[in-house]
Amino acid sequence: MGTGRFAVRAGLTDWAIAVGVAAALLVTGLSGEHSATFLDLLGYALLTAGGLTLVVRRRAPVLVLVVTGLCAVGYQAAGFDVPAVAYLFAVYAAVRAGHRTITVVASVTMLAALPLAAMASGLHDTGEAFAQARGALELAWLIAAGAAGEALRQAERRADEAERTREETARHRAAEERLHIARELHDSLTHQISVIKVQAEVAVHVARKRGEQVPEALLAIQEAGREATRELRATLEALRDDDTAPPRGLDHVPELVERARTIGLDATLTIEGRRHDVPAAVDRTVYRIVQESLTNVARHADAATASVRIDCRPDALAIRIDDDGTATPDAAPMPGVGLLGMRERVTALGGWLRAEPRGEGGFTVQAELPVEQTA
Repeated sequence: MGTGRFAVRAGLTDWAIAVGVAAALLVTGLSGEHSATFLDLLGYALLTAGGLTLVVRRRAPVLVLVVTGLCAVGYQAAGFDVPAVAYLFAVYAAVRAGHRTITVVASVTMLAALPLAAMASGLHDTGEAFAQARGALELAWLIAAGAAGEALRQAERRADEAERTREETARHRAAEERLHIARELHDSLTHQISVIKVQAEVAVHVARKRGEQVPEALLAIQEAGREATRELRATLEALRDDDTAPPRGLDHVPELVERARTIGLDATLTIEGRRHDVPAAVDRTVYRIVQESLTNVARHADAATASVRIDCRPDALAIRIDDDGTATPDAAPMPGVGLLGMRERVTALGGWLRAEPRGEGGFTVQAELPVEQTA
């Protein structure tokens, strides 16, 4: 079913067709010679109902097929020699929805029932009854309505297949491009970073073995090499990630906190509320927010502690990461690419994100991601 303006336009179109068909049937019925007897009033009601039922032909095509067929047989039996136009619309809708077998069975039943209805209306001549039934529902009309519905169904199916093919091609090209970027990063950066890391660790080891004081710059190079190696590995894993690889999500947040502890940060994790299934995009975004926040704490905050708190609510996931670093409201850091990326991810999911210095010192990242519950 469509949404937004398309759904409004489709609803208006359905109503216009239904009202138009009902009006045409009723006018045709009124043009004949009928009195205000109960049977005639019933015929007028069936003419109107058969047309108005077409409003729901998209949502319930089989039901509309049955109802319009019964209405056509009913007003024929009441003495109204009016073509079964509403039934033809119902045949078109049912075939378009893929209910071909049911439509054939219903149409054969209609072709057999209409002569009986004509005879029930007072016609005793069998030939005249068949002629009236043929006028109400020509076989050629049935075939044309069914053919039109099948043609549109096939066209929609081909369009859907073409769209799926385009999406698969785009995903395949994107995957190839990610692998190409991953190879380029690996070939151009991995070796050089590894050399820097190894040389720095050797220099630190030699200095300590000799009992010399290790320069702060050398320690910084050593730590930067380790961090760059971890970040490059994570980047390469993300670029090589595809549908066959398990995505990183809320279950992997403890690993991030434990990794932060290994570099000397007193990091804690608190998960409140009852865990429930969340969309994959929300799950990945939670992981990326915590990952980026802890990375920024390790790089820039000069913090000793950091706390990660995740609140699992029925309709949302709330994330908060606080540190006791050097950030103050008077000296707010400029947002980097990582923070902008977090904000884009959260906004795309309909949530909000706040990242700013705390009044008591340090930095806080707060986000809330809506979660749609399914029954």
